[in-house]
Amino acid sequence: MTQTTSRSGRLVLGAATVTTGLIAGAFYVFACGVMPALSRSDDRVYVQVMRDINDVIQNSVFLLGFLGAPVLTAVAAWQARGGPHRRWVWAALTTSALAFLVTVAFNIPLNDALTGDGSYGALREEFEDPWVVWNVVRAGLLTVALGLLVKATGKAGASSSKAD
Repeated sequence: MTQTTSRSGRLVLGAATVTTGLIAGAFYVFACGVMPALSRSDDRVYVQVMRDINDVIQNSVFLLGFLGAPVLTAVAAWQARGGPHRRWVWAALTTSALAFLVTVAFNIPLNDALTGDGSYGALREEFEDPWVVWNVVRAGLLTVALGLLVKATGKAGASSSKAD
């Protein structure tokens, strides 16, 4: 790829930036609003609401963003090879992949364990603190990825405007 960025490369980079921002924002809202509000609930309400959230969040709209963010970032990284913004995109891909790994390795197994049998108090005790911590980690990672993609978008735009 040349030093300039193609139109399709800028579109993919823009889509990666938007999807990463959407998912970072979703995890941020959980960290700042949903989980603090739920922490005020009794154990039965807490467990039932989290079960309901875990059930309804598995929809095509959320999954499109959740899976689209790392996939689009990977495609943008591939397209950026040789470009002045490549390091920013590859750094974003690394942090996005780490956030995805945190979700798969920690948050999803905790969600799955919440569907098990047991008292609401015991289920909540095993779930709440670790899930909140790992959610903050993935929200932070995706916020960093978003910042890196924004920086890459600026570099890619500057590179393409020089070619105009």
